Amino acid sequence: MSRLFFLILSITGVTGAGIGVVIALSLGLDTLNPILVSAAAGLMVGGVASWLITRRLMAA
Repeated sequence: MSRLFFLILSITGVTGAGIGVVIALSLGLDTLNPILVSAAAGLMVGGVASWLITRRLMAA
């Protein structure tokens, strides 16, 4: 399960971090700290999503 999890995390984590950066920039937060915080939050959301996706795939 861990290999599948890390494979899916490499896709969803980067996507979530990118979405977080785009949201921060859209809100006008263009300094380093808000961009890093939003990227980290997006990575966390991507991690949860990849765990859920992996669990569903392993159950199927």
